[in-house]
Amino acid sequence: MADLNLLITLNVLLEEGSVARAAQRLHLSPSAMSRALARLRETMGDPLLVRAGRGLVPTPRALALRERVSALVQDAEAVLRPDEALDITHLVRTFTLRTSDGFVENFGPSLIARINDKAPGVRLNFVQKLNKDSTLLRDGSVDLETGVIGESTSPEVRTRLLFRDRFIGVVRKGHSLNKGAMTAERYAAAHHILVSRRGHDKGVMDEALNLLGLKRHISTIVGGFCAALALARASDLVATVPERHVGNLCDGMQCFDLPFTTAPISVSMLWHPRMDADPAHRWLRGCLWEICSR
Repeated sequence: MADLNLLITLNVLLEEGSVARAAQRLHLSPSAMSRALARLRETMGDPLLVRAGRGLVPTPRALALRERVSALVQDAEAVLRPDEALDITHLVRTFTLRTSDGFVENFGPSLIARINDKAPGVRLNFVQKLNKDSTLLRDGSVDLETGVIGESTSPEVRTRLLFRDRFIGVVRKGHSLNKGAMTAERYAAAHHILVSRRGHDKGVMDEALNLLGLKRHISTIVGGFCAALALARASDLVATVPERHVGNLCDGMQCFDLPFTTAPISVSMLWHPRMDADPAHRWLRGCLWEICSR
C-alpha cells in the first residue's frame, strides 16, 4: 500500500519546483527530501521533476497530476480538521476573492467594513479577474469569485446569484448628449470607449446597434470599467457600463438609459464545492450576498 504522506510531499514539490524549498516548507533536510523524491519516482515510474539549468521543471505526467494531487491533499486536510463551532470574532484567516474591475471599488468598502466589524482577524485579498477559467477555484488559490457565469465556467463550481444588472451610458456633466432626447442614432454617432479585457474591437452594444443598421465610433479600448469611467469623466467620450456593478463610481457624471435593448446581466458568486461546508467560507458568502443583494 502506498504511503499517503507521499501525496503531501509530491504536492509541495510540484508547488515549489525545488527540493530545497520543499524541504524547508516541510521542515525536512535537503537529503531527506531528495530521498523522498527518489521514492516518489520509483513508486510512480516517472522522474516527475527534471533538471533544467539551475532549477527543476515538472514532467508532462507531473503537470497532468498537479491539480489532482493538490485537490486530494486539501480534501484530506479538510477531513482531519476539527469540526468546531465557528467563533467569528476570533477567526484569523485570509480569503482570496477574484473580482472584475469596478467590483472592488463599488462593493469593497461595505464588505470590508462588515468583515472588520464582525471578524477583525480576517483579511481579504482581492485579485483581478482576467478570465473565466475555474482553475484557481479548483486548486485553492482563490476562495471566492464574482462574475457572469459563462461556457468556460466549470460545471462542478457552485454558484449563487448576487444581483441582476443592465448596461447604461455615462458621460461627463456638460456633455452634448445631455441635451435633447437620446436616440440610437445620437448614441452611435458619439465617440465611445469599449471595455474589453481581451482587446476585442466589438462588444454587446455593437451587436445591438448592428441589428438597427447602425455602427458606433470606438475611439479607444480599455481593459476595465474604472478606466472607462475615468476617461469619460475627463473627455467627451462615452462609457457604457453595468449600472449596479460600478454604482457610486459614476457620482458626479451623467447617466442615461440606452436607447436600444441589451440582454440583462446576472452577476453571481462562485466557489468550489469542497468549500460548501466550511463554516468560515459559508459566513463569508453570506456577507457578500447581503452586501450585493441590497
